[in-house]
Amino acid sequence: MAKITRAKRKAATTPAPQLDKLIHERMRLGIVSALAAGGRMAFTDLKSVLDTSDGNLSVHARKLEDAGYIACHKSFDDRTPRTEYELTAAGRTALEAYLDQMEAIIQTARR
Repeated sequence: MAKITRAKRKAATTPAPQLDKLIHERMRLGIVSALAAGGRMAFTDLKSVLDTSDGNLSVHARKLEDAGYIACHKSFDDRTPRTEYELTAAGRTALEAYLDQMEAIIQTARR
């Protein structure tokens, strides 16, 4: 039987941090991560990177937009509508806080 150290016992009883549920969802985390790494992205590029449907991307992007985490820019390229998204300052702050929380959880689990 494995011996449980004091550090592991403490980690097991420490309450988990409150994760941002808006970002924690898989598709929304993919959107904010892609925008953080790639900057402003066209809807079609983001859809391709995330390998998802138009409807799925639209629904999740709208939730992030409503929270102020991403900004949506609509324009026309000749007569073709073009939609682009970019991460806002609030979105970057929320993503960094989320990553810090996940990193703390991972470090605690590895002790």
